[in-house]
Amino acid sequence: MIARLSGRVEELGAEHAVIDVAGVGYLLSCSARTLAQLPKPGEAAKLYVETRLREDALTLFGFATAEEKRWFRLLTSVQGVGPKSALALLSALAPEELLRAVAAEDRVPLTRADGIGGKLAARIVNELKDKVAAGGFAPASAGAPLRPEDALAADAVSALVHLGYGRSEAFDAVATVRAVLGERATLSTLVPAALKELAA
Repeated sequence: MIARLSGRVEELGAEHAVIDVAGVGYLLSCSARTLAQLPKPGEAAKLYVETRLREDALTLFGFATAEEKRWFRLLTSVQGVGPKSALALLSALAPEELLRAVAAEDRVPLTRADGIGGKLAARIVNELKDKVAAGGFAPASAGAPLRPEDALAADAVSALVHLGYGRSEAFDAVATVRAVLGERATLSTLVPAALKELAA
């Protein structure tokens, strides 16, 4: 199995790249985010690779970072999310944005990806929230991740959502200030501090 390729960029397309490694051109399907990070043709590049073998095809998927590859595997573990949908999600959202949306149980950002409707976005969030929590993924913010049983933080997030902020950004701000305030946190201190964080 191919895990990584280092070579020269031979060609860049709308959804793929060809990397020349010792005279062999490898065609890799990539997200728009990865393609944007690749150098122009003729220059050296390194891509992390996921290999998928089906009865009728061997397909290589290329990623600029190991974290993007990890998210591709995670996303394709969800029923109804194939490689094309996973690449669309990775084109629309960076891994840290995906993590924030899943942790906040916010399906709205996921629907920015081509072909991802509300129903599939909800399934992705529902199926991945526990996997993300148990899988050692980096926190969605500089603060400690919020625990599901943290009712105080949940109330603060709800208050910010009612003030018009998106659930993901509210979750991120509350997580940051919750980590700073610790046991001193109350709803009356969390919400104003989170508002300041959002305004920064």
